[in-house]
Amino acid sequence: MAIRRAQQPITKPTCDVFGGQGEGGETCGDFPYPPTKGRSSVGTHGLTIQFEIIALVVLCAVLIADLLYVTKRPHIPSMKEAGIFVGIYIALALIFGGILWWQAGPQIGQEFYAGWVTEYALSVDNLFVFIIIMARFSVPRKYQQEVLMFGIIIALILRAIFIVLGAALIEQWSWVFYIFGAFLIWTAWNQLKDEDEDEESGLVKKLTSRMPISDDFDGAKLRTVVDGKKLFTPMVLVFVTIGMTDLLFAFDSIPAIFGLTKSAFIVFTANIFALMGLRQLYFLLGGLMNRLVFLKHALSFILAFIGVKLVFHALHENNLPFINGGHHLDYPWLDISTGLSLLVILGAIIVATVLSLWTPWGKRAAANAEAESMTSSSDRASRDDI
Repeated sequence: MAIRRAQQPITKPTCDVFGGQGEGGETCGDFPYPPTKGRSSVGTHGLTIQFEIIALVVLCAVLIADLLYVTKRPHIPSMKEAGIFVGIYIALALIFGGILWWQAGPQIGQEFYAGWVTEYALSVDNLFVFIIIMARFSVPRKYQQEVLMFGIIIALILRAIFIVLGAALIEQWSWVFYIFGAFLIWTAWNQLKDEDEDEESGLVKKLTSRMPISDDFDGAKLRTVVDGKKLFTPMVLVFVTIGMTDLLFAFDSIPAIFGLTKSAFIVFTANIFALMGLRQLYFLLGGLMNRLVFLKHALSFILAFIGVKLVFHALHENNLPFINGGHHLDYPWLDISTGLSLLVILGAIIVATVLSLWTPWGKRAAANAEAESMTSSSDRASRDDI
């Protein structure tokens, strides 16, 4: 039985560094230093724990301040205001990635940019679902900001929980990458089928079927009194639906970004930046929902690509006895670089945007989507009147 050199006492002077770091940081000969199983890290190589803590506190404070701004000054942002805020948050993400690149090297910088772009694209898809939910429940526009604030807070909490769990699983069992990869490939296939919306609606109905719910909203309140009876308002249904949507997207997004980086710090900061400005982006993208018709195809491709990347990584790190006798597979093509991943992700989003907005196929598909949306809205209104 071969004994891994990583289990021997390790002296750091004999180790080399891959341009500042690699996926495992440093190497001693052919083996990673320090020895880990899934090589997930809270302390990212090249960054101090103090830097990470301060960065997380500041970023969370910025996100919370943006959300609290809704309660202090409730209003519907203009297109100009929404565009300015979205531009500022994108610029902050680019600057933060540059700082990571400068402090910890190009590998960490590329991992952040790849993770942020992926999470941002998934968040845009999440916003389109929010738009559908708002329309389905006829949420008055002046109350939509409160719903968005709730959705973003729940998304942040769920993603934080999933990040901690994911990092712990990767640290203990590297074979978890097989499960993550297979799940993302399955999710990519389902992304194209448009079946989740009806299943989710049925689940919400089951969860709320025994709740006494009023016919009309009472501001942003969850409870109201009608003819002396205490009832829940339709806002409860909206919040439950939003929460279920956040949960489903957390299941998708966290395995996806762990396919691009093993650093819990990068995963969490990329998710924070992806959630920044979502409230303004919601009002900015409202008119594009039926025009970005190929976005779901791009997201499916991205999820499938990252799923394959995870399976390749699992094979490269394999220790399952029934695969290759428990030995690693050391084929060079199993190692998909972060730089290539970033190019693939950006390329997929750019191609989908161009095809959606500036080609005859996109314009035709957008017109069909608009017609289907109007038909669905009228059918829903007819059912509500019965």
